Amino acid sequence: MVCFRLSPAPGSGLVLLCLVLGAVSSYALEVNVTDSEKATCLYAKWQMNFTIQYNTTSKNFKTATISDFSTATYNGSVCGNDQNNPKIVVQFGSGFSWIVNFTKKESAYLIDSISFSYNLSDNATFPDAKEKGILTVHDLVGFRIPLNNIFRCNSLSTLEKNGVVQYYWDVHVQAFVQNGTVSTKEFLCEKDKTSTTVVPTISTTTPSPTTTPTSKEKPEVGSYSVNNSNGTCLLATMGLQLNITHNKVASVININPNTTDFTGSCQPQTALLRLNSSNIKYLDFVFAVKNENRFYLKEVNVSMYLVNGSVFSIANNNLSYWDAPLGSSYMCNKEQTVSVSGAFQINTFDLRVQPFNVMEGKYSTAQDCSADDDNFLVPIAVGAALAGVLILVLLAYFIGLKRHHAGYEQF
Repeated sequence: MVCFRLSPAPGSGLVLLCLVLGAVSSYALEVNVTDSEKATCLYAKWQMNFTIQYNTTSKNFKTATISDFSTATYNGSVCGNDQNNPKIVVQFGSGFSWIVNFTKKESAYLIDSISFSYNLSDNATFPDAKEKGILTVHDLVGFRIPLNNIFRCNSLSTLEKNGVVQYYWDVHVQAFVQNGTVSTKEFLCEKDKTSTTVVPTISTTTPSPTTTPTSKEKPEVGSYSVNNSNGTCLLATMGLQLNITHNKVASVININPNTTDFTGSCQPQTALLRLNSSNIKYLDFVFAVKNENRFYLKEVNVSMYLVNGSVFSIANNNLSYWDAPLGSSYMCNKEQTVSVSGAFQINTFDLRVQPFNVMEGKYSTAQDCSADDDNFLVPIAVGAALAGVLILVLLAYFIGLKRHHAGYEQF
């Protein structure tokens, strides 16, 4: 028997279903596999999605994102026995499946391998796909975990092979569960082990209802890029400082590029740069083309762990920053602020981005943000000049009037 739980956002409640087959929403997946005596033998809770790059009939490349598991079934998930090892099997969509296999070795168990199969004949997911049929990517993992430990990895992990990128986060899994009881002893992935080293500065000033963050030094500038089959398709260089207000407490976090991973994707009308680290599940910058001749930052999504262990998530897909012509880059060396919401802002330093039309892996000519300042200063300068002329005219008038009046008095 397989029991699984859907874990939606806080406040929306939980739906617990316990059946052999069933549908599951695209929220966090929680699977509880039991043996013939209804004792838990395999437990897992995780979140995942996939991006798949494929060739089209017009000889272009497109990227499909798989994140909807509302049609999922779990037929084939088993505890394992003398002949077969434990495994979790998920079927979803039209011909899609995901399988993770476990093995036991001495005093440990292994997440042995992960297989993901996708159906290029599904026209809704892969419009204009040149190839058809089901393709499978198989990754040998071999991650070793002590028996009677539950593996935990809240940080974002990725597997990339043959144009398929698998994203996993909030992972909790235990195979070969002993005595039907899931262990409370956690075995952490390396990224989660270092999560406590990045600590935001939090002001404790009271009695103000909303504290202000302690000022922090300028963040280190990092260089990020995204590649596709044609080479580098997105470039970004910037120092990033996150300003967060949560439960009336403000914090400031400087992103360290040396401990930050990055991925992304490029499409004709949109481009994505995703950053993640030990305490940042994802920080997405989504760029878009407008009017067929300019690009801009359209969307920012973030989900991260705060110092108190709570999860902070914000998304805004209606932004308009970093506007520049296609074929050029956008540059701003001074500090800028991207206001995602009232509770989340990003300060950028020494910024330069080019999400489209990158040639030979190098930035094109930059449009500097100072041009925006110049456009703003022109009417001010013109107004100041006109005001100066008006003052001179008035002074000349009063001086002339005074002299004329003095002439009358002399006469």
